[in-house]
Amino acid sequence: MAVETGTPRKPRAWREIFAPRPTQPYIHPYLAGALLGVVLFTAFFLTGNGLGASGGLNNIIGFFEDLIAPGHMDRVPYLVKIAGGDKNPLDSWLVFMVFGTLLGGFVSGWLGGRLKIETIHGPRITPRTRWVMAFLGGAIMGYGARFARGCTSGQALSGGAVLSVGSWAFMFAVFGGAYALAYFLRKFWN
Repeated sequence: MAVETGTPRKPRAWREIFAPRPTQPYIHPYLAGALLGVVLFTAFFLTGNGLGASGGLNNIIGFFEDLIAPGHMDRVPYLVKIAGGDKNPLDSWLVFMVFGTLLGGFVSGWLGGRLKIETIHGPRITPRTRWVMAFLGGAIMGYGARFARGCTSGQALSGGAVLSVGSWAFMFAVFGGAYALAYFLRKFWN
């Protein structure tokens, strides 16, 4: 039996683990697209469902709404599907996908040396204005995602992959609307 000599290995401190890392280059977009296609195919193959985040976020919001106003959840037909009766809104694969996406983004940012708190904005606006515009845009997109029965990942990736005409129309509308609105919001970026 060998006995180790020398100084014992010291456990790594959180500060050392999360120390700034050198920034890594982004993955090539075509390779990233191909890998996303593999992930989407695997999701269809293993679960019978595609990818999409708005449904998971909707379930998380439904969980908190059910805590505050459970009677309301049982009266609205749309909300009954999420948390009606004894149904737990967190008991959905979409919720796990949302948390996995957040964790994956965090780990990817950390490994790529991009994990930092910052507000990227144009030179003519303040960080506060950028945050207001981001929340306003997110709220409009979230409402539109529920209205369209899916977010861009659910509609474009999953619906587009199965050649859903509605999904293709949704994406043309998203890009068309974005290009039309970009002219009026250009001062926020240059």
